[in-house]
Amino acid sequence: MRPITAEGAVQATGSRLAIRADHAFDGLANKPGGALVLCADGKIVGVEPAAAPAPEDWPVVEYRGATILPGLIDCHVHLCADSRTGALDRLPGYTDEQLGRVIETSLRTQLAAGVTTVRDLGDRRWAVLDWRERVAAGRVGFPSPAIVASGPPITTPRGHCWHMGGEAEDENALRAAVRERAERRVDVIKVMASGGATTAGTDVLACQYTLEQLQTIVEEAHACGLPVTAHAHGLPAVIQAVDAGVDGIEHCGCLTERGIEMPDNLLARLAGSAIVVCPTLGRKPGGTPPPAFLAIQQRTGFTWQDRQLMAGKLHRAGVRIASGVDAGINDGKPHGLLAHAIADLIAGGIRAADALASATSVAAQACGLDDGKGRLHPGYDADLAVVDGNPLADIAALTKVRAVYLGGRAVIPAT
Repeated sequence: MRPITAEGAVQATGSRLAIRADHAFDGLANKPGGALVLCADGKIVGVEPAAAPAPEDWPVVEYRGATILPGLIDCHVHLCADSRTGALDRLPGYTDEQLGRVIETSLRTQLAAGVTTVRDLGDRRWAVLDWRERVAAGRVGFPSPAIVASGPPITTPRGHCWHMGGEAEDENALRAAVRERAERRVDVIKVMASGGATTAGTDVLACQYTLEQLQTIVEEAHACGLPVTAHAHGLPAVIQAVDAGVDGIEHCGCLTERGIEMPDNLLARLAGSAIVVCPTLGRKPGGTPPPAFLAIQQRTGFTWQDRQLMAGKLHRAGVRIASGVDAGINDGKPHGLLAHAIADLIAGGIRAADALASATSVAAQACGLDDGKGRLHPGYDADLAVVDGNPLADIAALTKVRAVYLGGRAVIPAT
């Protein structure tokens, strides 16, 4: 069959499709010579060199000068947040209809940026889980990225993000909070181990729970078969999260009054564990940080470059790094910014292939999806992104999204 041009990709909507690109990243490494990715019934069924002929009677879409890679995975988003400063503060005032519109807009923006899976780490009273049920029931009128969800984060009374509805403190309440999330079929338990910049009255440098309380959450979650990831900005909270046996740490700022500090023994413990760190890098180019963030910088003296270099130090020590933006929380961290988080890892000294893996294969592991997402490999979901240029040579290419596929069907441009 005569190849279909990239501009004609929207016409190829059958159950079989071959996609050819001059460059390819398979989720782990570059594939020299590009790739011909064969998709059937929503899955990848073959990955051949770009020069290979397509099977007879298969439609072929060709992307010259472009790179095909697994659809990106943003491991830290807030779909209920509208990408404007004060986004989380506005949550209690939304009606269900308004919240639904924000979630839809957030997902559409992520998809346009090549993100085919998101991990939502804090919604308002189960709104994202309710949305995911609507997607499963076919009651959402657009192709949605896959959603991994935590529900409302567990936090102390009036603690960070308390208005999302996850306040719990004594042992019985903490265990009940975990069990409720398990019953609602969350994928991960999110706990606020430290305060946060977006919640007045909380301290980013201080722990919100005792070690015993955090251990209770981890123990109950693991009994329910669920991983735990801990929001931790301050160094004491990072140490406490490691001591408690969490599975992931968000931000991992290691902030002190003297700036960012990473004790050698803590670095060794992180490197020797299975903990996945999501440093939540990525910010809008040229944007002005919110006043609360600037206040923390002034208080501690850390810089953005310090955060980039910390991520590089963690990676070089052997800590698994997954990319996520903390997307949606303000106008400096809007949805659809994952490419900039990956670029920040490279700026911190991480090689391009490893930085890309942090948003594909490693991100899939962090989300518990490594048996079906994050790789160009037979048997995996045909969730794919195509970008102009070669991000392994110039990471800015990742911002030039040319096409996005969900289950082997082109959704950007829309079919």
